[in-house]
Amino acid sequence: MQLTVHTDYALRVLLYLAHFPDRRAGTEEISRAYGISKNHLVRVVQTLGEAGFVEVTVGRSGGVALSRAPEAIRLGEVIRAAEASFRLVECHDKSSNTCPIVRVCGLRGLLDNALEAFLGDLDRHTLADLVKPKSQEKFIQLLGG
Repeated sequence: MQLTVHTDYALRVLLYLAHFPDRRAGTEEISRAYGISKNHLVRVVQTLGEAGFVEVTVGRSGGVALSRAPEAIRLGEVIRAAEASFRLVECHDKSSNTCPIVRVCGLRGLLDNALEAFLGDLDRHTLADLVKPKSQEKFIQLLGG
C-alpha cells in the first residue's frame, strides 16, 4: 500500500504547523521549506481546512494554523481525510470490478482487515507524538524556520 502525495503533504503541513504553534504560516513559506509546489500545497491545505485540522486566514496577515491541539489530531483521522480512496484491489470498487472470482475469494476480507489494522494503529497516535521537544530545534534547523 502506498499513500498518495496529497496525504504525504497533508502530514508534512501538520508537522510544520505543530512545530510553530505560536504563529500562522503562509503556504509559500511551507512550500519553500519542503521544496514542493505551492499550487499543490494550497489544495492540501484546503483539504485539511475542510476536515477541521487547520484554520486558514486570508489577507496580508493571514496564513495557516492548527485548529486543534496536536494531542487532538489522530494520524488515522488525517489519513482518512486526505486519501481519496482506499481501493487496495479492484474488487473494492463495485462499480468497476471485473474480477470473476470475487464471490468466492477470501482476499478482499483479509485486505479489509489489514487496512483497518493499519488505520487503527495510526488512530492510537496523535500529531503530538511526532513533535517532541528534542526534535523541535532540529526540525527548525532543517527547514530554515
